[in-house]
Amino acid sequence: MQSIAANGYPILFSENGYDFINTFIEENKYSTIFILTDTNTNKYCLSRFLPFLATDKTIEIIEIEAGEIEKNINTCVEIWTILTELGGDRKSLLINIGGGVITDIGGFVASTFKRGIDFIHVPTTLLAMVDASVGGKNGVDLGNLKNQIGVINVPKMVLIDTEYLSTLPQNEMRSGLAEMLKHGLIFDTNYWTKFKDLSEVDFEDFDELIHRSIEIKNEIVMQDPTENGIRKALNFGHTLGHAIESYFLENENKKTLLHGEAIAVGMILESYISWQKKLLSAVEYLEIKNSINAVFETIVFEENDLKPIVDLLIHDKKNEYGKIQFALLDGIGNIKINQEVENELIIKSFTDYKS
Repeated sequence: MQSIAANGYPILFSENGYDFINTFIEENKYSTIFILTDTNTNKYCLSRFLPFLATDKTIEIIEIEAGEIEKNINTCVEIWTILTELGGDRKSLLINIGGGVITDIGGFVASTFKRGIDFIHVPTTLLAMVDASVGGKNGVDLGNLKNQIGVINVPKMVLIDTEYLSTLPQNEMRSGLAEMLKHGLIFDTNYWTKFKDLSEVDFEDFDELIHRSIEIKNEIVMQDPTENGIRKALNFGHTLGHAIESYFLENENKKTLLHGEAIAVGMILESYISWQKKLLSAVEYLEIKNSINAVFETIVFEENDLKPIVDLLIHDKKNEYGKIQFALLDGIGNIKINQEVENELIIKSFTDYKS
């Protein structure tokens, strides 16, 4: 597949990406190469990556536990300490091999260690390939609040190798599919149409669908790298989705949701809000709701869950002057940013979701 030129770095695919990494390492004369993995990617993905790495540089593997719960500042301290103890310096390179947690935390650790060292992302989940590894956002959670601490800083490259997807369980693949559906809804009606009935999707061409999803995100980010305008469109489904994800993460009586599972709910809720604000037709709303529900399991919300979820919205990063800001659909394939929504309408969206 053809490489994609992002904002100051390339997004490369399969063998071309491995060739680039080797040339890049040789040209930049790094002192040490650190590879950040979690317990899953160390077990299932590292054995594919390392044989492609042709270098005589010292390679050190840093492994953390898997899961969103590890994406916090304490884990960063552990990694910074390991980097220091292993002699990491300004000429070290950090290669992040894993899902969104690894690319988020790895990018943040590299951006802040010694005031910044180079890093490369090798995403191994569908979610990380089409979303987390692209765009330069790096960071960690603050308690149960998603992505509150971080920086925008781009990697030296992103390598997309879809062979890693063969290691994923089905629920992780669905999680990434949520972001692909989102890209169609906010930017490309034709792309959304390809997914509208998943029973008709030709998964022999799935690599091309991944490529187009990355293109869409990159096209938006290139217009607005620091999220002052149109990049906020990428937050469709995430205002409520992140609040739901945070609430389920902290509540011991709830099953922790994967990011895409929470975003799928968020997209239905925010599509309902778009409809109620006369930005979507009823036909469009039902098309979105039915299509997403055909892929993702329905999440059960009790009446006493709703207020805590709504209360979490105030911490959303898009908010300004204490006002909650939504990115809402303006028809399928278009978006309106900076939309204020009253709590009553948010509660109504949950009621409709359960119906």
